[in-house]
Amino acid sequence: MTSRGAGKQVRKSAAERRGEIVAAAARVGLQEGLECVTRQRIADGLGVRPGLIHHYFPVVEELVAEAFTSATTAELDGLLPSTASPERVGGDALRTLQRFFTLISGAEFDDISKLWINARHLSRYRPALRDQVVSQELRWCHRIEQIITEGVREQSFRCDDPWAAAVRILAVVDGAGAYINTSADQRMAPLADLARRIAEAELGLPADGLRSP
Repeated sequence: MTSRGAGKQVRKSAAERRGEIVAAAARVGLQEGLECVTRQRIADGLGVRPGLIHHYFPVVEELVAEAFTSATTAELDGLLPSTASPERVGGDALRTLQRFFTLISGAEFDDISKLWINARHLSRYRPALRDQVVSQELRWCHRIEQIITEGVREQSFRCDDPWAAAVRILAVVDGAGAYINTSADQRMAPLADLARRIAEAELGLPADGLRSP
């Protein structure tokens, strides 16, 4: 349980070691699938014994669930910074959504789309993971709702029910991403602007109002 630095061994705190394990599991989940998050796989990646992983996660399903939550929380905060985030300033709800739709149209969004599909499938059989999938889905909806509410207050958007609009926008984003494992190359061109166009209609914006300038 030590790491080497500056010529001497430095013992990691429990919080640091636990965070390292979760981060490693999140990377495996993103790159290989949550089914590949096992004690042996994570131990091999970190160069430690599987018993160390068991010490922090006696139930491996808890590690799988935390790996999913870690990856999707980082995704959410990167794509849609909260209104309280230092990366956000007042008066930028419109720019925040413009940036969001630009980012999700890129290939770098593919791995996280695959992770969501993977997690939703596995959650049918894994209660701990299901709880986190539901929690993260609601967290996403609330984040979009907050941004819409902010935009309405700034008079950038017109929307009578920000929660309902957020749910519909996220459903379209997820629906478009559902083809990522199969026929994305045949389907994505017609779908590329669908979520953005739906969001523009939901928020009373003109066509291309959420396209980045």
